[in-house]
Amino acid sequence: MPLARYKLLVDGFAEDIRSGKMPPGTRLPTHRQLAAEHGLALVTASRVYSELAAMGLVSGETGRGTFVREISLPPGQGSGQMTVAAGMRDLNFNYPSLPGQADLLRTALRQLALSGDLEALLRYQPHAGRLHERAAFAGHLLSRGLTVQAEQVLLVSGAQHGLAVTLMALLKPGDVVAVDALTYSGFKVLAETLHLEIVAIPVTSAGTDLDALQNLCRRRPVRAVYSMPTLHNPLGWVMDRAQRERLVAIARQHDLIIIEDAAYAFLAAHPPPPVASLAPERTVYVGGLSKSVATGLRVGFVAAPLEWVKTLERTIMATTWNVPGVMSAIAVAWIEDGTVAQLEAQKREDAQARQALAAQVLKGLAYTSHPSSYFLWLPLAEEARADQVAMALQCEHISVSTAEPFAVCAHVPHALRLALGSVTMPALRDALLTVRRLVAW
Repeated sequence: MPLARYKLLVDGFAEDIRSGKMPPGTRLPTHRQLAAEHGLALVTASRVYSELAAMGLVSGETGRGTFVREISLPPGQGSGQMTVAAGMRDLNFNYPSLPGQADLLRTALRQLALSGDLEALLRYQPHAGRLHERAAFAGHLLSRGLTVQAEQVLLVSGAQHGLAVTLMALLKPGDVVAVDALTYSGFKVLAETLHLEIVAIPVTSAGTDLDALQNLCRRRPVRAVYSMPTLHNPLGWVMDRAQRERLVAIARQHDLIIIEDAAYAFLAAHPPPPVASLAPERTVYVGGLSKSVATGLRVGFVAAPLEWVKTLERTIMATTWNVPGVMSAIAVAWIEDGTVAQLEAQKREDAQARQALAAQVLKGLAYTSHPSSYFLWLPLAEEARADQVAMALQCEHISVSTAEPFAVCAHVPHALRLALGSVTMPALRDALLTVRRLVAW
């Protein structure tokens, strides 16, 4: 087929989709039907659909066909990003806040203003943070069952920056990283940006399919595994100790770096010990205060084996130089006076109350969650399409995320991730009632 004809066919489909002539959810002809109808080679027909998919206009689903995507969603809608239009009830992004937190900040700023070391905060700080600050975070990690020296802890500008520093310091382009088939969307973006190859591991209702990880390591030169063993995002499970020990055994057998993401770990009461405590020689433990304290307090932490600290520190220097001294000073003061522990306990209670509300409103629907998590995973009926449901919810002024930003697997499930922590309880009830009505329709 001449190039001009081939492009005209792609352009024709694109025009019909963008104009609404082919509405979202329209099933396109099979590759063979398209080839027969237009006198194309099968490989050319497949290329037409590939180009449309690359343009974000269609999506192919194994066993179901190729469908027109919903393209009228605003930026951030269904993508796991924070952008939400004014007036929207945000079930897309978690930024949990408790009454009185602004007053805590006012008090902290007043206390900071009276400190004798205020001028020092205006200068550059050590790349990994001042030693007494690192010691404070090491003490904080004791409450999570992780014993590390102050020298093993590095302060970063939030957990996302901690993940970026870890990948940049310890991996190189082309390295293979094993991840859950449904995983944190921000890690996907990082891996793609750094040209890492992420390979999906199937997940079970209780955690990572470790048999599949073992088989993958036998077939491929896997360099690292990214894991969220405590409060997985988006599925909410907590891996038991036996699973953690087997993960460690596989990592030692195949010499894997373990990247343990603990962004939501504070929500789980009495979880098994961190993977980092079971394999301290090969695990980087990454967390932050965005969820447990406030998203605007961009202070995170990385705990790593001593021999990796200099490399990680150099990467912090290359990316942000250091965490702003004012931010780290507030964070450390709140750790030392018990404010962080208090907020974490209150947010565990808040998350439990929100899950209880969700269980009441969504009773009868099959969804996956944890009793203490700030989100839940809602699979849709076989005939439903997540982008259409997300668009219908947008029309009701409710923002949600589809499965797409979390999916590493080729077949993206039709499901929604509902973040429960960013709206008031009355607004959450109303939003969940609307979700139930539209999902059950």
